[in-house]
Amino acid sequence: MKLNELTYTEGARKKRKRVGRGTSSGSGKTSGRGQKGQGARSGGGKKPGFEGGQTPLFRRLPKRGFTNINRKEYAIVNVEALNNFEANSVVDTESLINAGLVKKELDGVKILGNGELKVALTVKAKKFSASAVKAIEAAGGKTEVI
Repeated sequence: MKLNELTYTEGARKKRKRVGRGTSSGSGKTSGRGQKGQGARSGGGKKPGFEGGQTPLFRRLPKRGFTNINRKEYAIVNVEALNNFEANSVVDTESLINAGLVKKELDGVKILGNGELKVALTVKAKKFSASAVKAIEAAGGKTEVI
């Protein structure tokens, strides 16, 4: 196969509809927009959530609670997941991402104490729960807050 022999699969490329090209084309004169009205005007149309002048749903529903714009979101790892690492190794954010335990760092990694740790590790993270620190130290490891 050569570059000049490559072709698109049948139906993969569709020609755009050319409007306003005479009455016999089927989409001439008003170009498929109908007669007058909002939809016929340039820049016309309704914004998302518009309900014909009726009070939109998002305004009818009660607003409750509070959203903290300074909220920090941590990537969470349980202690039992750290058993995958070799004994006496250093576990930090980069090694957790490489191991596939964390997708994104977000605002840091937090280690939680769910499960049992059987390997002694040095764990470096932004935050630890009290039970996680207890579990890591019980296994003979150390915790370091970054």
